[in-house]
Amino acid sequence: MAVSYMDFTAPNVQYFSDVNKNRLFTGDNQNYINSLGRNNLNTLGNVSLLDIYLSKGKVVEPHIHQNASELVYCISGSAVVSFINPFTKKLINISITPGQVANIPQGWWHYEIASEDHTHLLAIFDAPYPEVILGSDILRLTPASIWAHTYCLDENEWKEAVSPITNSVFIGPPDDCNRNVDSSVHDYYQQYATQPQYVQPNQQYYPTYNQPYYPQGHHFPRNPY
Repeated sequence: MAVSYMDFTAPNVQYFSDVNKNRLFTGDNQNYINSLGRNNLNTLGNVSLLDIYLSKGKVVEPHIHQNASELVYCISGSAVVSFINPFTKKLINISITPGQVANIPQGWWHYEIASEDHTHLLAIFDAPYPEVILGSDILRLTPASIWAHTYCLDENEWKEAVSPITNSVFIGPPDDCNRNVDSSVHDYYQQYATQPQYVQPNQQYYPTYNQPYYPQGHHFPRNPY
C-alpha cells in the first residue's frame, strides 16, 4: 500500500516488527491473538493483520469490523469462517484449510470456529487500525431492560443468561465452562469442515444452519507519528 504520511529520511523509520511480541489477547498457550498495525510498524501503510491461534472448537467470537474488510488465510489446521450477508439475510459458512482464504466485506457480522487443534489463521485488513465491535460487549453493555423491552423477554432470565459475560471475550468458550456443549455446535463445524471448499463463480452458497447471536469498539492504538 502507498505510504504518503511517512518521511523515509526520518530516524524513526521502521521496516521490521516481531508479531510474536505484539499480543492482543491470550486465552491460553494454544488460543491467543497477536496483532500488527501501524503503531508497531510505521511504514505499514493502510494494512494490518491479526495472527490467530486456536484449538479445536474454539471460536473467535461474533463481531464486526466497522472500518475494514478482512481476508482470512489458513496457515495450518482448518476453520469454518461464517458471516451474515446483510443484503440477503443469509448465513454463509466457508471451510478453509492451509492455503485457502475467506473474504469478509467491511461491516459484516462474522466469526471463525477452529475445526481441529493447532489451527493458525492470518487475518489481513485494509485499514491500519481495524476497529471491532464484539458480540460480548453488545450483550453485556446493552441494559437488560432494553433487551427485554425490545424483544419481549423476561428481564431477569436475560440477566441470568448473560451474567457470565463480564469482559470482552475475543476467543470462547472459556476453559472453565462447565455446561455441556450443544452437540449441534460440534456438528456444525464438522459438517462444513468436510464439505468442498470451492464454490463455482456466481453460485450462491447459503447453508441453512441458524443460531442466535449476540457498544463499545476495540481498536489498535493510534500511531504516535
